Amino acid sequence: MSDGDPNALAAPTAEAVLDYLVRSIVDDPDAVSVEVEDGRRTTLNVRVAPGDMGRVIGRSGRVASAIRVVTRAAAARDDVEVDIEFLD
Repeated sequence: MSDGDPNALAAPTAEAVLDYLVRSIVDDPDAVSVEVEDGRRTTLNVRVAPGDMGRVIGRSGRVASAIRVVTRAAAARDDVEVDIEFLD
């Protein structure tokens, strides 16, 4: 995004870190997908297998919160702010 290239990824480091973290947690890593949605803020939409959503969210949302913290820290390298959404 920094060079004005329309094909450049908005948050490549954050996307890679998020993908790695989620794939490490779930039982079916092949079902994980991360989609980047550009807007005022970049949104990373995460989809997992239906049986894995509980593992990603965790008790009281603690795992999801930790994933968001680490991914936002990685996004700082990309000089962007990101939101992370876990979708069914």
